[in-house]
Amino acid sequence: MSVAYDRSGTGPPLLLIHGLGGERHIWEPVLEHVTPERDTIRVDLPGFGDSPVLPKGTKATPWALAAGIAEQLDELGLDRVHVCGNSLGGWVALELAKAGRALSVTGIGTAGLWRGPLAPKPYLMRNVSRALRPALPALLRAGGVRRFALLGSVAHPERIPVEAAVRIAVAYARSPGFVNASNNMRANHFTGGEQVQVPVTMAWCEHDRLIARPRKLPFPARETVLEDCGHVPMYDDPVAVARVVLAGSAEPAVRASTARA
Repeated sequence: MSVAYDRSGTGPPLLLIHGLGGERHIWEPVLEHVTPERDTIRVDLPGFGDSPVLPKGTKATPWALAAGIAEQLDELGLDRVHVCGNSLGGWVALELAKAGRALSVTGIGTAGLWRGPLAPKPYLMRNVSRALRPALPALLRAGGVRRFALLGSVAHPERIPVEAAVRIAVAYARSPGFVNASNNMRANHFTGGEQVQVPVTMAWCEHDRLIARPRKLPFPARETVLEDCGHVPMYDDPVAVARVVLAGSAEPAVRASTARA
């Protein structure tokens, strides 16, 4: 399937994958620091942003989402790329590595590294967002409302411009693939770590309220911490995020030994 993407920059190819309820534009603050050194491809996962949903009846598992992205790589004539993903996007990045499509993986607040399936989750906040969607642009112009709406995902809502905050909230409310992807993410956990045969960097966010750093990873990786950042750190500290992305996708790639920062 074809997914929506933007491409800019020069250098080794780097694929950026957003998290659950997001879209490719969440990477915008990082681009100016990355594109001078990487041919950067930002995608919308199937069912999010401007990408079509998976075929009817298809479970939006992380590996199914990865397969959709792999088809887009085929269309672009790209065999293997460096991959960086946030949250669910980090899990999808690992699935691409298992499929032999990654040169390296950088995960930021990567989902799926829990020990087993998670309990189903009610979608109260998303239902509220969907109901309020027509009013979101006006509501989010108030600093207090913007902080309340975004504080679960970012450490510094005040660093997000109003227009970007509206785009983030609308993406969360409107994505037709959200429930399918969320249910299948929570019903599974990452397996097959021994199949990941590329350098891996796992970045954990100091103020992450959604994903806990696992005590042990199922694959060798370099681990680091994004200080003073929330689960979606691109606006909290774009320079620090870019630094992690560039280091994780550095050429020549040398597989990192397990280390904890």
